Amino acid sequence: MLDLNSRILVFGGGGTIGSSTALHLARKGYRNIRVLDVYPIPSAQSAGNDLNKIMGTSLRNPVDRQLSLEAEDAWSNDPTFTAYYHRSGRLDCCGSPDGIEDLENTIAKLKDAGLGHTVEWLDTEAQIIRRVPQLAGSNIQGWKGIFFEQGGWLAAAKAIDLVGRELVRHGVQFSFGDSGTFQSLILSNDGKTCLGATTKDGTRYIADRVVLASGAWTPSLVDLEDQCCSKAWVYAHMQLTSEEIKEYAGCPVVYNEDLGFFFEPDEHGIIKVCDEFPGFTRYKMHQPFGTPEPKLVSVPRSHARHPTDTYPDASETTIKKAIAAFLPKFKDKELFNRAMCWCADTADANLLICEHPRWKVCIFLSQDFQDA
Repeated sequence: MLDLNSRILVFGGGGTIGSSTALHLARKGYRNIRVLDVYPIPSAQSAGNDLNKIMGTSLRNPVDRQLSLEAEDAWSNDPTFTAYYHRSGRLDCCGSPDGIEDLENTIAKLKDAGLGHTVEWLDTEAQIIRRVPQLAGSNIQGWKGIFFEQGGWLAAAKAIDLVGRELVRHGVQFSFGDSGTFQSLILSNDGKTCLGATTKDGTRYIADRVVLASGAWTPSLVDLEDQCCSKAWVYAHMQLTSEEIKEYAGCPVVYNEDLGFFFEPDEHGIIKVCDEFPGFTRYKMHQPFGTPEPKLVSVPRSHARHPTDTYPDASETTIKKAIAAFLPKFKDKELFNRAMCWCADTADANLLICEHPRWKVCIFLSQDFQDA
């Protein structure tokens, strides 16, 4: 059992899950927490270091539902987060038979969970436009939708930055650069207990708990026995004029599982557009800690280290297809800041939160941000 003086390492602590873990431990009174990351908070390699993320309730399983309800409460009431929760509403919509069936299944799950009263089924194009007037003139014939009044989006990078500032006030220690880059675990003589970790510069940190919340990088750092896979999703930005900003201000998040999604413009008039697909992988021979020999692992390519990287040509086609469908008036706008967003994915899309079965006191927290 831990006490408030126990030494805790949080790798990937510059990202969403890692910084949140450190924050909640610090708020509970733990006094010996060290956050480690390649980059300072908000980490340039974090999927959460982004303009925005979709906010909504997950019904995938009871644990996800409870976590998302607690998150909703925190974003709504915690002073650290409230300013970054934009309750614009959210429209989940689709026009394909499979997509409409998925929407109908979602409605059934919401009703079973006692949340049916929190959403509205939209059966016609007119009903959709009533909820999202900005879709008038878009190619939405045959679409059905679910409108989430309480949904919206989060100013992700700004929130992580403020978490970092609060961690400083709590006295959390930080190691960035080579001294915050994971190299290996320190194990007991019998190889069954994690005693700490070594970083790229050779620093040895002894700890009572080691938390790896390194997102897409975790499967290439430590052997996760194929429980997680690193995948990349893509996005691009568009700049609106002052008049267009006024028109789209307060627009609900629009998500279409066949096409992609977009957000209202931020304070600088930038709209982020994403396509929707299963994600790119980048397999190569690699040897994570704990594997006897190199194996095929999907290894992220850091945009922070390769800032001129954009995304594959196929993604330009699919993003423009999405824009033509739900933002047709912007189909000729110039796209910029094209990028790939790396996340950790699992076979069933559930989170991986557990102690490693081979090494006691080594905890893994996976994260899945397909809303890039």
